[in-house]
Amino acid sequence: MSMATFDATIRSFLTQAASNSPTPGGGSVAALVAALGASMTSMVGNLTQGAKFADVEAEMTAAAGKMADAIAQFEQLLEEDMASFDRYMAALKLPKDTDEQKASRSQALADASIHATEVPMRLARLCLDSLQISETIAETANKNVISDLGIAAFLLESAAQSALLTVDMNLPGLKDAERKSAYEAERGALLTAITPLKDKIVTTVRQRLA
Repeated sequence: MSMATFDATIRSFLTQAASNSPTPGGGSVAALVAALGASMTSMVGNLTQGAKFADVEAEMTAAAGKMADAIAQFEQLLEEDMASFDRYMAALKLPKDTDEQKASRSQALADASIHATEVPMRLARLCLDSLQISETIAETANKNVISDLGIAAFLLESAAQSALLTVDMNLPGLKDAERKSAYEAERGALLTAITPLKDKIVTTVRQRLA
């Protein structure tokens, strides 16, 4: 897509994602879903304002501000995901006729594989950060929009799980054993943290809806 993806229409993004073009792919879709989740948390914070919520208004304003920052980062990660795919494909096309070319191509592929793994890892980390912020306002947010906070939790977890699936796909291509091991350990830690946190938020939401 020639324009910045977030400046495109929803319809054009969906059309491109549904086409035979490999980008935007799963990682980019995950970043968009994460941005939508963050927007719901921000909305809840922005609607928990005024005299009725004076005791928590500052906390809600801060949460909304952090989510605005997260949305901007999710946008950047969406673009980086597409760029990382293009970078890997470009490395695959490098010549390999001489030993020097083979070595150069091998290094380019290794670097591209690291980048293709790091981008979804950053996405999953940011999803966890966003879930943590959502959890801090779940008990005190405006009850009239509390269901939207639950939706935010579902979207952020889905985006994180999707990002980590992309990590799983890219990990076998990493040649640096130490880096690969570190990514595997962090991936496991993120998986361990993300779903229970989503469950905690949703439980609070359902209790407040009851």
